[in-house]
Amino acid sequence: MNATQAWGTLISADELASALGRSELVVIDARSKLGDAATAEAAYRQAHIPGARYAHLERDLSAPEGTAPALRIDAGRHPWPQLDDFLAALGRWGITPQTQVVAYDAGDGALAAARLWFLLRMLGHERVAVLDGGWEQWQAQGLPVDTDVPEPMPTRYAGSFDETRLLDAAQVQAHLDNGGLLFDARAAERFRGDIEPIDRVAGHVPGARNRPYASSMRDGRFRPATELAAELATQLDGHPASDAAVMCGSGVTACHLLLAMEHAGLKGARLFKGSWSGWIADPERPIATGE
Repeated sequence: MNATQAWGTLISADELASALGRSELVVIDARSKLGDAATAEAAYRQAHIPGARYAHLERDLSAPEGTAPALRIDAGRHPWPQLDDFLAALGRWGITPQTQVVAYDAGDGALAAARLWFLLRMLGHERVAVLDGGWEQWQAQGLPVDTDVPEPMPTRYAGSFDETRLLDAAQVQAHLDNGGLLFDARAAERFRGDIEPIDRVAGHVPGARNRPYASSMRDGRFRPATELAAELATQLDGHPASDAAVMCGSGVTACHLLLAMEHAGLKGARLFKGSWSGWIADPERPIATGE
């Protein structure tokens, strides 16, 4: 990796393997398991990409539910983290604004790696990418793993989130009322309300359109950028990406859709932070079911 080389969306396993050991690179293992965070962190300790630090979805990439004044009723199951807490985590990992960050998880990026990518993007950090194919791809290629837990030199990271791209429930409703688009990245059966394995109410936000995050993938990796661009342009229906907001169950897998859009060259979409779990926190909000 030379001074002009940087990754801002995706990086292949081969590219990352070639860059390991570079001083400007920090790899973050963001593996998570819904309802069982201890298992994911234990898996990290058993084996990870050499030099990788560990990011805990609930502790590092979210704020604790029900704490701090900013965590309102619509914050959802994975509330957007408080700025100072996230900056402190970056400092513990040895990340500065000049660092090339690569995040991976045990899925296809939707299990917290894309969340970390978008958190850093909202700080204006451009040199951050997700490992295409994640931990499974790394292992499938027989690339090196390690058990040593690094102790990085602490740093200081200064910055602030771009709040214009982070929406709460009221802002999402106003966005829809003004003709904006809202894409829901959950699986079709959850969007329709056929099933709801996680949240207490099934269905979707009236006016939302379904775009399952998995539709951006093929064989565990992101589909080609040109292919995604053509498909997403049709779904945007003549709107620029900045007219779109995205959501999911709690604001985590929605970041995977944001990553897919940027991979396709479509920048500027916004995130409904609380997503479905935040929307249904107020029983007065309307709910739609079906297509």
